[in-house]
Amino acid sequence: MYFFKFFFLAVAALYFSLVQAAPTPFENSKTSELDSRAIPAGFSRVSPSNRRLFQLNGKTQYFAGTNAWWLGHLKSNQDVDLAVDQIAATGYKVVRAWGFGTTNDESNEYDVYYQVLNSSGQYFNYNPTNGIARLDYAIAAAQKKGIQLILPLLNNFDALGGINTYTNAYGGDHNSFYTNTRAQTAYRNYIRFIVNRYKSSPAIFSWELCNEPRCSGCSSSIITKWASDTSAYIKSLDPNHMVSLGDEGWLTSTSASTVQNYEQSYAYTGYEGVDFQKNLAIPTLDYGTVHMYFDQWGYNYTWGSTWIAQHNAIGKALNKPVLLEEYAVPEGMDRIATAGPWQDTVLRRTSVAGDMMWQFGTKFPSGALPLDNYA
Repeated sequence: MYFFKFFFLAVAALYFSLVQAAPTPFENSKTSELDSRAIPAGFSRVSPSNRRLFQLNGKTQYFAGTNAWWLGHLKSNQDVDLAVDQIAATGYKVVRAWGFGTTNDESNEYDVYYQVLNSSGQYFNYNPTNGIARLDYAIAAAQKKGIQLILPLLNNFDALGGINTYTNAYGGDHNSFYTNTRAQTAYRNYIRFIVNRYKSSPAIFSWELCNEPRCSGCSSSIITKWASDTSAYIKSLDPNHMVSLGDEGWLTSTSASTVQNYEQSYAYTGYEGVDFQKNLAIPTLDYGTVHMYFDQWGYNYTWGSTWIAQHNAIGKALNKPVLLEEYAVPEGMDRIATAGPWQDTVLRRTSVAGDMMWQFGTKFPSGALPLDNYA
């Protein structure tokens, strides 16, 4: 089974590496500050010659990537080195790994964590065995292999310390987090800690505000304002790296006239408080992210190509890159047969800038088991 997974990932990466970007005229004359000025050598950016794609290592191109959320949460250097070596050998250029790790009670924490939030204050964990040194090592290992990382700075969900750790410390509930002054102050403290630590590194592809932010039942204006304010704050700290929201790409009636096959079902109702089109229009967000779990959301797998094409249409309308950042095939289904049409849609029917499957899997020397059934 491991060989099959690795072979499938390698084929997907090779397929992407062979497709080069065809130059196209700008759809409008607007360019972001990051597009128009010089950036440090080795940093990635939105391509100045085709603003629907990225420029990696000075080359405008599509890319294949993967998710390895666990990379900075492995305690063993040997585990990190093996994973990075295999990812590089597969041909992946960009990897998404968690840049967050928060606990409210370090006395009961046995995993890696980067900060503590509780009634006594906010503290960063500098312990070399289970603190920020683990992320330091992962970023350094990636840089040696020419791999760039997308680092989400917060989790919508409880795993590894998400929004819940902020509300546990500062009050309120999940949905009030986005407007809770004390929680937002602590979150910005963490942003400053991480961004300032790594902003000179070419191993960072982009900063991400949150893994799959949601505000269920809220007006989408809440997350849009939060995303606008927070992304502007990150840009004030680090104008050289890109910033994205990290959302799943939920659509609302805003997009009804932009996309084909718009429908009134879960992914289009705005129930999760996210409006992809309005968020992508934020000047300090460089590109849009799309996630896709048809089995969890109640759709047939064939709908996946529609979902991809719809976000491509929005990216085209706003002249910004769109990245298929997470997608997966459930265990028991033929992964090549199921995902193949989606990848064909990305490569041949759209100008989607890249494709990142969830998630990369391997066997770790330490025996660590951070993988799920999608690996």
